[in-house]
Amino acid sequence: MPESIRGTHQPHDHARDRLILARKWAYILHDNVYFTVEQEQLDRGLSDVVDTLCAVAHAKAADTQPAFDAGTKLVELGCAGDAVLPCTMETLTRGLLSLPEFQSVATHAEPIMLALGALSSGFAKAYRQSTFDQQETMKISLLKAVRDAKWRLRQSEAQFDEVAMSSASGIIITELDGRMVRTNGAVADILGYTNEQLTGRSLFDFVHPDSAAVLREDYQELLAGNKERIRQPQRLLREDGDIARITLTASVLRNDSGPSHFVTVVEDGTELMLLQGELNRQALHDVLTGLPNRQYFSTNVEIALRRADPEYGVTLIHLDLDAFAMICNGLGRRVGDHLLVSVSQRLRAVVAAEKAMVARFDGDEFGILIENTDTTPGVGTIVEDINTELAEPIYVEGHGVAVSASIGVVHQPSRAMDPLELLRAADFTLRRAKAAGRGQWELFHSDQDERDRRTYTLAAAMPGAWEIGEIDVVYRPVVELGSGRIAHVEALLRWERPDLGVLDHDQCLELAEHTGLILPLGEWMMHKASGQTEWWRQRTGHVLPLVVGLTRNQAADADLVSRVLRAAGGADPGQVIVGFPVAAMRSAEVVESLKVLADTGFQTMLDGFGTAPDELALIEDVPVGYVRLARELVERQARSPAGAPLTAALTTLVPLVQQLGASVVVDGVHDEEREKWWDTVGADFAIGDMSGGARPPGDLSARLT
Repeated sequence: MPESIRGTHQPHDHARDRLILARKWAYILHDNVYFTVEQEQLDRGLSDVVDTLCAVAHAKAADTQPAFDAGTKLVELGCAGDAVLPCTMETLTRGLLSLPEFQSVATHAEPIMLALGALSSGFAKAYRQSTFDQQETMKISLLKAVRDAKWRLRQSEAQFDEVAMSSASGIIITELDGRMVRTNGAVADILGYTNEQLTGRSLFDFVHPDSAAVLREDYQELLAGNKERIRQPQRLLREDGDIARITLTASVLRNDSGPSHFVTVVEDGTELMLLQGELNRQALHDVLTGLPNRQYFSTNVEIALRRADPEYGVTLIHLDLDAFAMICNGLGRRVGDHLLVSVSQRLRAVVAAEKAMVARFDGDEFGILIENTDTTPGVGTIVEDINTELAEPIYVEGHGVAVSASIGVVHQPSRAMDPLELLRAADFTLRRAKAAGRGQWELFHSDQDERDRRTYTLAAAMPGAWEIGEIDVVYRPVVELGSGRIAHVEALLRWERPDLGVLDHDQCLELAEHTGLILPLGEWMMHKASGQTEWWRQRTGHVLPLVVGLTRNQAADADLVSRVLRAAGGADPGQVIVGFPVAAMRSAEVVESLKVLADTGFQTMLDGFGTAPDELALIEDVPVGYVRLARELVERQARSPAGAPLTAALTTLVPLVQQLGASVVVDGVHDEEREKWWDTVGADFAIGDMSGGARPPGDLSARLT
């Protein structure tokens, strides 16, 4: 070791030893004291106290005032409590004597003890003063609380008097024998007397003689404690001889010695009945139009069915205004409200000559219930009159606004039909009318209703069926015309129901569209099919591009690109063909999604391609590699003679599509003759019975191998 280093003396870090002692002291105090200061402030304060004690001890206790002041500082830090001083003395006595700077102990013990004694004296004095200050503060607070309580009591009594005197309900304070000692203005108004005239008289003198004796007994029951309060309708005798019908509520007022008075509240039944009638009317009527609401209408349907003429029955009309949301969004809700009021008035005018009820349901939906007679017009006439009335513009804020209506009609239902079932039937019929386009109307047919209910039942059950594995993916070969080689494989849905058998792909899509299940279900199908094609590649060596056709809702999905990327997983995008319905390509968003997928590497196809010129132009505008002809065209051509215009059009269409750079796929080739014809025309690929129908993956694997 170099000589210069061997002779170097490193000074001991006394500040660090003191800081450790201060933190240990703070830690021990935390077990006995609840501090309101921050930990950092406490550590700094205790460290200053330790430094002060050390300085006093080193000075041989010549001046212990700093230690005394340090004791006062402990209280200021929040170190207050009976346990603080014993804990502090024990901790600091041992801690200070063990500090390296106070070795040897014999030399420094006495100064340290003197410093700690001064610390304890300062602490005790400050702690006593703090306790005294707290007691004084508490005393002042208690005196203030008593004063405030008395003030609030007087204020509360004054407020009670004010409320009681100005209350719309009558308030009567009576002695235990029924003699009135105080009444408010409402009681005077109800009875027709002044408050001065009522004071001193018995309450029972104003009760109708038929009820006075019973009311006396009820008050005695209150006084005996058998009842907490009584509430009952009563008749009071007015000064002018009339009867005031009121609701009386009575209870006992008590003080320290027991019952002292009765308090009786009197509510004028006349106003209450009017108020209840108005509330009932509002609960059963639409606020905007004043028409009955759905609840009132439903109740009246039940009554009308029971009393309907057996020969003519009733007619229930459910209508929905077309484009009402567009009017509100374009011209404002104020115009929409005016329109609803006008529609309600016009509907009532249409059926003014009939025994009918017009109601407003939710939003822009209305209901009409007609109890038919021999003079009631036919359903077609009523519907025509409704649309004629609604077609007449109304002018709101300079805008002439008119609407048409979609209408569902249930005519002469069975009298035994459940009212809720009747309303449901009308709603179903309206939905069918809306599906046919704006301004249409439909008449309820039980057979059609049964089919619709079956469809909706299946649609509602579909998510559960998917969850338990009833829905699976099957695969249909797409063969190359001429060679018969399997060129692609199309993924399809199949639902095997124990009660109905197998539902094919088109049926599954239709049901899934009803509930919005099509989006997650379609993504799942594509993901599963992508995994299956990868399995075929590994096991058979066949690379089969996967065809997945989209519905219009799937194509319009704003998240379509992300869904396709997730579903494809690690598959090569170039081996996935995504089919877009031609009908969906009118949307700029759909076109953009197709272009993004094509840029990402996916192949694209137009589904349902026809003979319209704008569809040919579409191939030039978007990057598509395949065109699948509309199945209706293929099936119709199969029934057409050789020289038919459709045959000639398709013969010309196929080469035109190919000249634009797309391959032609024909869906619906079910026999050898059709296969040869399409091959002659020049189509590229075929799907149908000749190439093999949809089958489970295992069956297709056998064919591939």
